[in-house]
Amino acid sequence: MSQIIPVQNPSLVTYTHVIYALHLISVLIGVTGAVTIVASFIFGVPSIVALVMNYARRREVAGTWLESHFSWQIRTFWWALLWSVLVFTISAPLMLVLIGFLTAPLGIAIIGIWVLYRVLRGWIALRSEQPLP
Repeated sequence: MSQIIPVQNPSLVTYTHVIYALHLISVLIGVTGAVTIVASFIFGVPSIVALVMNYARRREVAGTWLESHFSWQIRTFWWALLWSVLVFTISAPLMLVLIGFLTAPLGIAIIGIWVLYRVLRGWIALRSEQPLP
């Protein structure tokens, strides 16, 4: 097992908090607005800005416990997009027999709950200064 390097720049911890906050803003927009959590998370400006921030400073956190948070955040975004595309790819033809009108919202709701879980679990681990799997 490789040794995790401590974070040398405390502003990177704050930076990571900001990224989680941006993701949570997207989730809250999805919960309170006319769009779903997933649509707000994938296509919302706060999450896209957060993703760009992840990629912009990813090298600076390499080898530290924050690296796991950056990977967690990036994977959450891309997996949510992938699963959403999959749900709509499967549900679209099923709409011809009406069942797709049930599978699409159900799939998107499940992905939305998963996104909320990932954002909250990651942020809680960050507050505890713990790496993520």
